[in-house]
Amino acid sequence: MNKSKYLFPKDFMADPSVHVFEGKLYIYPSHDRESGIEENDNGDHFDMNDYHVFSLDDVENGEITDHGVALSVKDIPWSGRQLWDCDVAFKNGKYYMYFPLKDKNDIFRIGVAVSDTPYGPFIPEKHPMMGSYSIDPCIFEENGKHYMYFGGIWGGQLQRYRNNKALESAVIPENDEPAIPSKVALLSDHMLEFAEEPKDVLILDENGNPLLHGNENRFFEASWMHKYNGKYYFSYSTGDTHLLCYAIGDNLYGPFTYQGVILTPVVGWTTHHSIVEFKGKWYLFFHDSVPSGGRTWLRSMKVVELEYNEDGTFKKIEGLDE
Repeated sequence: MNKSKYLFPKDFMADPSVHVFEGKLYIYPSHDRESGIEENDNGDHFDMNDYHVFSLDDVENGEITDHGVALSVKDIPWSGRQLWDCDVAFKNGKYYMYFPLKDKNDIFRIGVAVSDTPYGPFIPEKHPMMGSYSIDPCIFEENGKHYMYFGGIWGGQLQRYRNNKALESAVIPENDEPAIPSKVALLSDHMLEFAEEPKDVLILDENGNPLLHGNENRFFEASWMHKYNGKYYFSYSTGDTHLLCYAIGDNLYGPFTYQGVILTPVVGWTTHHSIVEFKGKWYLFFHDSVPSGGRTWLRSMKVVELEYNEDGTFKKIEGLDE
């Protein structure tokens, strides 16, 4: 599979989180729509109000199945607006969807919804997770324990917090100061809360120094974690520099050493992805805005095979060639 392909041309779906459940690939994207809201740096024009779930049993030749609406803003008791990127985990016979949503005060919190099936419908809890904030939850499972990586700056509101406490006013670092890091926390056994205070996910350069805010490869949003040959791969979007990058570490908490670019810029402002192994091959799921004529709030999800070099680094993918 040398060329990428669009997965669901009938509608605009973005930010695909992908996992193998019940022997199939299940895809959990954001559902873009034309809301008429003017573009701004807070991302108000990304005004999603529900999630669909998709499944696929053959990446290269199979037909994708749309399982329909799995969760809507109107069904969430504490909802304000904007369902951004979600992720799903399985434990003890239940599927748990983690989603960022602005509450009635326009503050992003992370909620949980539960289903008996990987395709929903998902029933939301009455309240967001205690102590949760910001966006883009990614769930990584190891040895029966589940960990959430999360966070995003600018519209994702991560700059409003330090040490898991809200600031009086948001602070974006200077270019020569360390970048704002993503967060990671172990989840409780019942999967509905954090089991610990979220910790910083540090990305270091080759000299062991934290990446600076002015570095075009610093973290912005879209955390993803996977494991390959005993190493932990933390991948993410650089936001306003429009790259997908990755760093490798020996511990799921980090620190991680920056390695390079996975995907160069695509058509559209955002880049958001997931990485998964299925039937012996590795795949990168992502999106671009080519089908909508470059409207960055109307994105279409894609997939391409992801290849490793012998040293465990990735062969870089050119976004505009795909």
